[in-house]
Amino acid sequence: MMEPPATTEIRGRRKPELPKNLPPKGLSRVHASQYLNVSPGKFDQMVADGRMPRPKVIDSRRVWDREAIDLAFEALPEAGGDPDVNPWDLLT
Repeated sequence: MMEPPATTEIRGRRKPELPKNLPPKGLSRVHASQYLNVSPGKFDQMVADGRMPRPKVIDSRRVWDREAIDLAFEALPEAGGDPDVNPWDLLT
């Protein structure tokens, strides 16, 4: 027997939830900042200076593409020196 889908109550209405194995494609500003483990203010700064992507617009909502955030995160520099130098190459 199948279980009914999980729901969340929002403003007195029940809204279906995504299955746990299906992450959302679009993230709100707050969820996008939580995804990166930074404050919403820091996330805003990163969007403004180009380190994070600009949002998509759905009617009056701004929604960030999770995959675009992943790509921008991968492009961030790593701590500890020149990103073009592989530290393993220095162990000869």
